[in-house]
Amino acid sequence: MKDVGQRSSCPINLSIELVGDKWTLLVLRDIMFADRRHFRVLLAESVEGIASNILSDRLKWLTEHGLLTRSPDPAHRQKLLYSLTERSIDLVPVLVQLGVWGGLHTDADPAVVRTFRALDDQGSDGLRRLMDALRVRHIGGDDDPPYDSDLARLHEEYDQSGA
Repeated sequence: MKDVGQRSSCPINLSIELVGDKWTLLVLRDIMFADRRHFRVLLAESVEGIASNILSDRLKWLTEHGLLTRSPDPAHRQKLLYSLTERSIDLVPVLVQLGVWGGLHTDADPAVVRTFRALDDQGSDGLRRLMDALRVRHIGGDDDPPYDSDLARLHEEYDQSGA
């Protein structure tokens, strides 16, 4: 993804410059809500059909801009594991609201919309719990952090919804 530079100091403009292309938020969505953390899994399970060169470019962009980290997977040292950072976890409420908005104003899959509405219905406390669980899973510093049961259920529901 080409870095075009800063057009203005407006926070909305700067945010769009960082994550506003048509693939970046989808990659983050798949890591956050479906726990797809390896290149091959992100590529193979992309409902939208992202090309390998685009995925590679987005993962590099997200890593260079502090939205993801990558490290050897403790379970398989030849694979890289992509993890969310604090910066990307802060996007959880934004993605949930985009999912809710899309459910209201597009022909989105009702099963996927239900996932986002359920998250939204939990309010700020529910989003905070989800974000805390993502922090433990992605930032916790433990090679094999405990898998929060609510987060595991979200990942399973999201995968089953067909997204």
